[in-house]
Amino acid sequence: MGHEFLDGESVLAFDLETTGISTNTDRIVQIALIGSNSTGDTVHYETLVNPRRPIPPGASGVHGIFDSDVKGEQDFRHHADEIHRLIENSVVVGHNIRKFDMPLLENEFRRIGRLPPKPKAMMDTLEIVRRVKLGRPHNLGSLCQRHGISLDNAHTAAADAAASLLLFWRLTMDHALMFRNSLEEIERWLIHGKLTTDDSNLGRGLNDLEMLDSLGKIRIDDGHYIVAFGRHRGRHLTEVARLDPSYINWLLSPSGIEDEDARETLREFLS
Repeated sequence: MGHEFLDGESVLAFDLETTGISTNTDRIVQIALIGSNSTGDTVHYETLVNPRRPIPPGASGVHGIFDSDVKGEQDFRHHADEIHRLIENSVVVGHNIRKFDMPLLENEFRRIGRLPPKPKAMMDTLEIVRRVKLGRPHNLGSLCQRHGISLDNAHTAAADAAASLLLFWRLTMDHALMFRNSLEEIERWLIHGKLTTDDSNLGRGLNDLEMLDSLGKIRIDDGHYIVAFGRHRGRHLTEVARLDPSYINWLLSPSGIEDEDARETLREFLS
């Protein structure tokens, strides 16, 4: 009840423990992905990761992971294939994942010369509680306590991921009216604060617009380029470039738009 928008989807809660709070320079020391795949099978992936650098005492004081714990562990490159397989095209759930966990993970992939995985959508519980205007504090521990969710071993990746998934289910039930739309519309609401449809901002439906590429992933509307698929469906390309630069990098690769002429047109437009 209230979860129809997730029918048939792989839904995975995601959490990282890291060497610090910089999404650009810090490294992963633990990752967890917990939930179920598209066939309903349980997924529980949890591993320590050797960051190949000392873990600052302040970070160890938060998550309890020390240099000695990761000394014999593999580095991120060893885990990249499985992490990519799990996240690609999954609905990823977590607390503050859009601004912290996912950008940090994406940078880990780029360091080893790989494109990051692309989730089908991100359901960020921090964004949800702000959109439904729950009172502060908004940290995961406080929210779990208020919703009767146990959070033992806080600040371990698996415990935080599991707690964020339970919090997500609870929020979707408590605020069911907000989750009766499509997955794309819900994510748009989380990011922009309003629910929209294909036609609301464009005047015509996306399918009525001229195609830039052979598959119609990008449409042309009065000199503007519109993304017509995926999590940014219905948005102007310039808006996507401002909000999600990593998505643009993926879009302009053969994995995003197969048509090289179309990719070159978009590169020139954005330059």
